[in-house]
Amino acid sequence: MTNSVHTNAAAAVALQNLARTNENLTGVQNRVSTGLKVQGAKDNAAVWAIAQGQRADLGALSAVKQSLDRATSIADVALAAGESISDLLNQLKEKVVAAKDISLKTQSRQLLDADFKALLRAIKSAVDNASFDGGNILNGSLTNGLKFLANAGATQFVTLSGKNLSLSGSIISLGLSDSLLTVTGSTTALTKLDASITNLNKALGDIGAQAKQITAHNSFVSKLSDTVESGIGNLVDADLAKESARLQALQVQQQLGAQALSIANQAPQIILSLFQG
Repeated sequence: MTNSVHTNAAAAVALQNLARTNENLTGVQNRVSTGLKVQGAKDNAAVWAIAQGQRADLGALSAVKQSLDRATSIADVALAAGESISDLLNQLKEKVVAAKDISLKTQSRQLLDADFKALLRAIKSAVDNASFDGGNILNGSLTNGLKFLANAGATQFVTLSGKNLSLSGSIISLGLSDSLLTVTGSTTALTKLDASITNLNKALGDIGAQAKQITAHNSFVSKLSDTVESGIGNLVDADLAKESARLQALQVQQQLGAQALSIANQAPQIILSLFQG
């Protein structure tokens, strides 16, 4: 190799190697600091594109879970109100059966009728207030029920059926117009009450079954979200144990490269010895 003060091939090679080491070291430091081996399309276009698609699905699944959580809350509120109404109907039966006693005095019958009307108003209040986030499936306003997201593509839905628990309705046939002031009225009220109890139990059973389905689907969506998130991690997460080992190795290489460059830069000094007398 020609000895020259103009060209130092060894220094050029050492500089190239040091630059490559520094570049690799920067990449490892980025992976260690971010925890990602694929941070953008530049790192690995195919893997990054797949991961981005999965991230979009993960966001959609989050929206599905929010919808199902809302469905669960609406169903829970409806069931709580329905169970309270069921308890009120049971209390009504006590009043109605007592009113069928033909030996009752007028005052006693009036008191029973007052309690009867108060319990009916309590039922009406429970129905009117069985609302969560504006959704009430018990007052008959939602004849087609409520639909909630079931998949990330928003093409499938789960439904909570609407029920009409209003007084003098198809489920609770008793109304404020019913009276216990006469035995005949009490007999009519008892017939309506027995039918109302049967209808209510069926309606609550339907809501309970749908709520159970929603809870099960919500659990599935949660597990699916966790699986997708793990899949994304498998694609883009860095193995920090390996990166730590690489970091230490590259730091040693960097120091050796700097020393090699320093030695190569001293080579032209040898030429001076050739001209010493």
